[in-house]
This record gives sequence, structure tokens and C-alpha cells, in this order.
Amino acid sequence: MIATDLRSGVEQLGEMIASASTIIPFTGAGISTECGIPDFRSPGGVWTRNRPIPYDEFVASRQARDEAWRRRFAMQTTFAQARPGRGHRALASLYRAGKIPAVITQNIDNLHQMSGFASDHVVELHGNTTYARCIGCGKSYELEWVRQRFDEDGGAPDCADCDEPVKTATISFGQAMPEDAMQRASGLAQHCDLFIAIGSSLVVWPAAGFPLMARNCGARLVIINREPTDQDDVADLVIRHDIGETLGPFVGN
Repeated sequence: MIATDLRSGVEQLGEMIASASTIIPFTGAGISTECGIPDFRSPGGVWTRNRPIPYDEFVASRQARDEAWRRRFAMQTTFAQARPGRGHRALASLYRAGKIPAVITQNIDNLHQMSGFASDHVVELHGNTTYARCIGCGKSYELEWVRQRFDEDGGAPDCADCDEPVKTATISFGQAMPEDAMQRASGLAQHCDLFIAIGSSLVVWPAAGFPLMARNCGARLVIINREPTDQDDVADLVIRHDIGETLGPFVGN
């Protein structure tokens, strides 16, 4: 069912939230755009300006690694200045109220943690861009360590322990999805009674399968996204309005 207007959509969503015992939010780039973080797929998005660098290219080419880090450093101010928006704060309020045990996110911006979610309760399907990790031994690095060595050496650094490349702790095209996060997301989707997909185009698989998984396990499904998605037809409620305006009334509840 597609909400006829924002007010009726918010009212219906409020009723569904009130009656639910376990809510699982699933968030995509749309929840963070009001925070100043651009999305990737929309017109004018990051990928319309820069072709994404696949994982195998990153591994094979030092030039590709240098370019990947150059792009990340160019975005540093944007990520550093971003603060949780109304959508993040509304979910954090429901989390504190005990309605939400954890959030599943495709985002890499750390804003759910900043809004009040414990790190263990943020299931990051595509990783986190606020730190780096060696692709060999898995050692974690602060971005400042990477930046210092990038500036000193004129290129992307390798791990101090095993000499393998250091990459942002995100999942690139062609890189294996994090097994633990996928398992946790699957368990959450199968054991909730309300699943809310927020700001996701629902075209990136296998992540896009979680709303359908929840629906097939008996949960009610809500989709909040400005543009239509391929899963609108199976949703109990679709709200095609601004995410901040839609979830803003639930901030502080």
C-alpha cells in the first residue's frame, strides 16, 4: 500500500511501530543525504563522477590503490563533519526504548553509532569508511596513519606487519561480503515483526534480499524511499517522501 500523502503515511507508520514488539531497520544511502553525505547511484551521485574501483583492481594495481585513497581523502571533510540526521535520531530513540535490538545498514558512514547505537548493534553489510584494514592479516589502522604515510611516500601504504595493501574497511565490488554480518542480518530479519527499509534502492544483492526474507517470515514490511523500488508491491506500507520528514516525528519518542 502506497501512502497517499506524508501525514497519512506517518500515522500508519506510527500505528505499526506502536503495535510491533521487535523492529529491524534496514538503512541505505538515502538516510544520510540530509547529513551532507552524497549517495552513489542517483543522478549526480559519486559513481556518476568517478567509476568505482573493483576489489581485484585495487589488489592488482598500485595506481588503483593510490587513486582509491586519493578519493577517500578528498571526502574526509564531508565524513568528518557529518552528524546524525532526523532518521538516525528517530531510530536511536526507538532503540533506546527497546523496540529496536539492532540496525542493518548498507552505509559506511558510522552515523548510526554516532546517533546512540552501540557498535555491536550496528550490522554493517558494506563495512565502515572511518578506519582502514590490511587486506592480508586484517590489522586495523587509523586513517591518520594512512594519510601520514600516503603523504610521506607519495602513495598508498602497505601493512606494517605483513606488507599487504591497506584499504578502507569497506566492501568493494567483487569483494566477499562479511560472513558474520550477513549471518547476523539474516537472523534479525527472520525474527522481527516489523522490518523497515529506509533510503535503499533495494537493487544491491544479496543485501536487498533481507526485506523479502523478513516478509516471508511473517514480518510486516515498510519501505521509505523517495523513488520506487522493485519490492514496493510486496510491502505493507510504502512512503515515498523525504526520510527526515517521515521519521522526524519519532525523534525523542
